[in-house]
Amino acid sequence: MPAAPSTPRRGAGPLGIAGWCLYDWANSSVNTVIGTFVFAVYFAAGVVGDQTQGSAMWSTMIGVSGLAIAVLSPALGAIADHTGRRKPWLAGLLALTVGPTALLWFATPDPGSIWLVLGLVFVANLGLELGVVFYNAMLPDVATPRMTGRVSGWAWGVGYAGGLACLAVALLGLVGLGDTPAWFGLPTDNAENVRATALLVAAWFTVFSLPLFLWTPDQPATGTGLSAAVRRGLADLWRTLKSLPGHGNLVRYLIASALYRDAIITITAVGGLYASDTFNMGFDEIILFAIGLNVTAGLGAIAFAWVDDWLGPKRTILIALVGLIATGAPILVISESSTFIALALGLGIFFGPAQAASRTMMVRLAPPDQEAEFFGLYAFAGKSVAFLGPVAFGAVTALSGTQRLGLATILVFVVAGGLLLATVKEPRRG
Repeated sequence: MPAAPSTPRRGAGPLGIAGWCLYDWANSSVNTVIGTFVFAVYFAAGVVGDQTQGSAMWSTMIGVSGLAIAVLSPALGAIADHTGRRKPWLAGLLALTVGPTALLWFATPDPGSIWLVLGLVFVANLGLELGVVFYNAMLPDVATPRMTGRVSGWAWGVGYAGGLACLAVALLGLVGLGDTPAWFGLPTDNAENVRATALLVAAWFTVFSLPLFLWTPDQPATGTGLSAAVRRGLADLWRTLKSLPGHGNLVRYLIASALYRDAIITITAVGGLYASDTFNMGFDEIILFAIGLNVTAGLGAIAFAWVDDWLGPKRTILIALVGLIATGAPILVISESSTFIALALGLGIFFGPAQAASRTMMVRLAPPDQEAEFFGLYAFAGKSVAFLGPVAFGAVTALSGTQRLGLATILVFVVAGGLLLATVKEPRRG
């Protein structure tokens, strides 16, 4: 077993909590600007020159990266539990993310840059997602048991805000939005204005991660050397994996959370496509709609943070899943775009609580001093089924000829995840 910390866990002070939450503000910039709104679109339209082919190549690369993350997360987490400290791992993975992200500046708008972009984004995504494993594992040291839900929810809400703030700077300052010229007036003939968003994200992630390293306490080092940590960590992981069939409660939670988390991720991924195809919304409308969705998701995460500590993470997740079904089901049949927007914004309120409380639930289930290993398993479970939602949506849409039925498959994942979660026993708060 990993060595016990030399000092008891008492939680961090206000500055330590703020530093930990700001890391969510920092890393959300990558997915929002690079992965969703700006660089992924630029890659498909500007680098590949074919949006359908470019989107397929980008999605395939993210999928392959997800498989690598699924394989590496539990092993690295188990090894880290034997070294004690989380910050050195976070620092290395931060560098693995921001370095390749900054190098995207060299991705000129021509097919010769295709493999450069795919390779750099693969590595950056690997660093980003693996870093989240160690970031999540810090939560029991940052928050006392009575505040775990609030701190997790605050951070999730701050993350949504950080992604939107970076997107606003990217659009208004560098790219331009609609008829509004960009503040900095960078040249557009070789897409310098768009490529500069990669430099913005790299700087944003680095600068806003600093408070975590400066203010947030870390576990003490165990004194175990790296080679010994590798041997012991992998041995522990192997024992954990062999014992999983006898830990039905944990296995049910991992599967349940993977199902409904995949549903939420799929909704955010295909929401713009659904709005465009079903309600004929234009690009500018979709951007504003997506921003509104992120705002309501952030507000929901913060508002439900108190509910998490009051009722517990399991009940909070179930409330959020019921909310997703109640607001999502009518979207399948309504025809007015204004009604769709209202329901979708309501839907967003429950995104953050479901995800933030899931992190709290994992803290409850993870044995003390094995948090990184168990958050690695949590990441593994999520990544191993991440293809199911998009594949189901695409297949049913293709067979039926309507995205409405395709979207219905996502609600099936929410229902299945909720029913399985209902059978999970929530450990008592420490």
